[in-house]
Amino acid sequence: MNDANDKSGFNRWSICLHWLMLALFVAVYAFIELRVLFEKGSVARETMKNLHFMFGLLIFALVWLRLFLRLRYAAPPIVPTPAAWQRMASRAVHVVLYLFMIGMPLAGWTVLGAAGKPIPFFGLHLPALTGQDKVLAEYIVDIHEKVGTAGYWIIGLHALAAIVHHYARKDNALLRMLPTRR
Repeated sequence: MNDANDKSGFNRWSICLHWLMLALFVAVYAFIELRVLFEKGSVARETMKNLHFMFGLLIFALVWLRLFLRLRYAAPPIVPTPAAWQRMASRAVHVVLYLFMIGMPLAGWTVLGAAGKPIPFFGLHLPALTGQDKVLAEYIVDIHEKVGTAGYWIIGLHALAAIVHHYARKDNALLRMLPTRR
């Protein structure tokens, strides 16, 4: 795996960040979904919520590095070249994914601030993005939850497309993002 993109795949940093972000997404969703196993107000439930917040903010921090790498290194071509509509659909899904990785953590950060709660980030407490406003917090929570549910579909669509490219189209779309390539 090279630092720069070769003709067959992305650079090692983009690949590492891609799979790290997937692991963080799994963790963020797991923490928020599994919190219901614990009694409201319990230490375990609060820990799960705090881990959800912190890992979400970690996604927010890392997405900027991903964007930098995306701008720095051109995406290697998919061979054979997909149809124009597939390339447009791919770009649209990637834009939505990047907006998701930026917007969801910002929404969560805003909710915590508007609710007057601390914003934990691995031992740090981040400043609120807004003053306390219970109505705003409730409004953004509703949006955050709905977009979070849509996130399952967005991420699933991205994964399904990679699988279809690999097994049905038999192109190199998935192989370009694997840590090891033949």
